[in-house]
Amino acid sequence: MKFQKNESIIDRLIRIILSSVLFILAFYWSHGVLQIILYILSLIMLATAISGFCALYKILNISTKKKSDEPISKIIISIFVVLFMAILIGGIYFSNFFTKKIFIEDYNQMNQYYKQTLFYTGQDKRIEAVDNYKKLVIEYNIFKSKYTQYHPYAVSLDKEFNNDLTKVSILIVNLKDKVTTGDLKSAHVDLEQVRPIFQDILKRDGFSMLAITLVDFHDTMEKIISTADAKDVVGTFAVYGEVSDKLKAVEEVVNDSEIQVIRIKLEELLVLAQNNKPLELSAKAAELKNAFVKVYLKRG
Repeated sequence: MKFQKNESIIDRLIRIILSSVLFILAFYWSHGVLQIILYILSLIMLATAISGFCALYKILNISTKKKSDEPISKIIISIFVVLFMAILIGGIYFSNFFTKKIFIEDYNQMNQYYKQTLFYTGQDKRIEAVDNYKKLVIEYNIFKSKYTQYHPYAVSLDKEFNNDLTKVSILIVNLKDKVTTGDLKSAHVDLEQVRPIFQDILKRDGFSMLAITLVDFHDTMEKIISTADAKDVVGTFAVYGEVSDKLKAVEEVVNDSEIQVIRIKLEELLVLAQNNKPLELSAKAAELKNAFVKVYLKRG
């Protein structure tokens, strides 16, 4: 059965663009039922664009196609082609970049409590170990719940990913008695087994340890930038140690000239705080952030 076209050329071009947007949202940003819905909508947009017929228009007795539709100029077609390619290529690039970045941020949010629990169990400090272990359980459950269902593109082909998340979950849960009332040294040894599992995940799926440490550094760097922007000399000096420690973690992975620039800018910021020059803090903080962004965009 042949349907009469009821879409104008512009309408059809817009549908092609919408189809690509919906596909990118489904592929990179969704999971479960929402992902299926977005894929279906993307297919509908593409099919109606190709056929020039919209069933909903037919039901509502609407048509964007004029009886005397004139051919669209090459300029307009070129604009749509450029726009389509920009959305498609840009959407794929930025979706891949930011879903990967968000994954690393979520990982670091959970991993900070893992590292603290590991540290305090090794130091045989019960109160601190228990406090961080409880936070680790909460954060890991959030992380596991999210990424068991949703696989960003970076881990989408990793067949061992969900199994590894389950292995880590079992290890963490089984540590409860040792951490709360048992042998902390033994808990520390057991907790060490988590690290290689995540290292394998990150290596398998193309995450560099530099990217992980850079994201971790970024969160603390923002603290010193905030104090500098507020011309708070005391606050800048107070948070320097924490920021410096995070940067050391980056330097342990890579310490080339670009990373050294970040260190130089951070030390210059410290000197300004030590010399009580609040009016110069903000500009130097901007230099620090620019040095970081240059590295992160290229290598993070």
